[in-house]
This record gives sequence, C-alpha cells and structure tokens, in this order.
Amino acid sequence: MEIRGERECKDCGTRWSYYETGSVSCPECGSMHSVGVDDDRKLHTTQSVAFDLTEARERFETEPEDEALKSVAETCREYQRKRGFVDAGELRELDDDYLVAGELRHVADLVDRSFDPSDDEEWYLLRLLQGDTKGRPEPGDVPGSLREARGLAAANAVREYRRELRDWLDANDIELDRPATQVLASLDERVKRVRALEGDVPPREADALVAGLRDVVAYIEDGDEVALSRARERLQD
Repeated sequence: MEIRGERECKDCGTRWSYYETGSVSCPECGSMHSVGVDDDRKLHTTQSVAFDLTEARERFETEPEDEALKSVAETCREYQRKRGFVDAGELRELDDDYLVAGELRHVADLVDRSFDPSDDEEWYLLRLLQGDTKGRPEPGDVPGSLREARGLAAANAVREYRRELRDWLDANDIELDRPATQVLASLDERVKRVRALEGDVPPREADALVAGLRDVVAYIEDGDEVALSRARERLQD
C-alpha cells in the first residue's frame, strides 16, 4: 500500500518513521493517535524483520522433533508473511533469506510427514537451519526426495515478487518495453508450470526462475541489456 512514512504522535509530539518500525503506535509513549506528516505517499510492502534462525535451532535441542519441525515451519511462514519487496518506494531484490525461509518451511513439513527421514534428509534440514549464517545450499546438495521444496520455494517467491513488481511499476508510472514484457511472460508461464508440478523439478531449473527474475529486474532498473539476454537464455534452457 502507499503510505506516508513520517508520523507524528498527537499526544506527545514524537516523530518517527513507519518504514522503520512498521507501527502507527508512538515508540515514545505508546499512543495509537498519530498522523502522517509526509507530503508524498510511497509504496511500502515490508516490515523491518530480521531472518534469525537461532531460536529455531535451539528448539531441536529442547523439544521433540515433531514439535520442533512445526515450530520451524511456523517461524519461516511468519518471516515471509512480514517480508515484502518494496521498502519506502524502493524496489528490493529477491534475496536469499526469503528463499531459504520458503525452502526450510517446505522441508520441515516434508520431514515432519515422513515416518523415517533418511540421513540425507536430516542433514539437509540441518543445513538449511544454518541459512541465516551460511546462505542457500547449492542445487547439487538437494536430496532428490526434497527437491519439490526447492521448486515450490522458488516458484512461490517469484510469483510474490512479480505481484509487487507490478504494483511498483504502476506506482512509478513505468511502462515496460516489449523485450522485458516478453521475458516476464515467459517467466510467469514457467512459474505456473513448476507450481502445477508441486515443485517437483530439478533444483537447477527452480534456481533458474530466481536468476531469471533477478536479471530482468537488473534490466528494468539499470537498462542492463546483457542481463535481459541472460534471463532469456536461462528460461529457454
């Protein structure tokens, strides 16, 4: 939504940035009575939230595994719910934190439903739990039995980003040229295909969706024609 980010408390006069706190409550006195004082409204879809899996890792040491898995999945779900891709009018990238959260959420669900997870599945789950410090595992590390988690995480993330990208383009009165429109249409079709297959595609194909989107965004923001050509090639392959 488009909002005025600078707010002023009617009760004590404190000013703060909604973009930073994500709340209309005064950080000084707690009053809910505040007004926006900016002249311009800006598109803002995200909250200031850190991707921290420390507590999730600790649950595996203090809780039964089934309860820990459900807690981890909920932690990731809540993180993604708060995360968006437009911050005070600025388009953000589709980053690895968001992707790891989505993949870990699905992996935790799959392992929780499994009667007897394999060593590879357990190892991969633990590897994802290090995602806030080590980033995403490589495609070749994904066990075949868990590849649908990688596929769904990538396809869902690209779909959500595309929705906000459309809003951002509209808010800034940006009209895409034909080459970018064609590549994005191709990307949307591939996202639909991966979702229809419930994510069951090779991990490198799932990652190509993310890389292709990032390349198109580089073209939209910077006019990088090499990136657009690279996106087209990724989706063709």
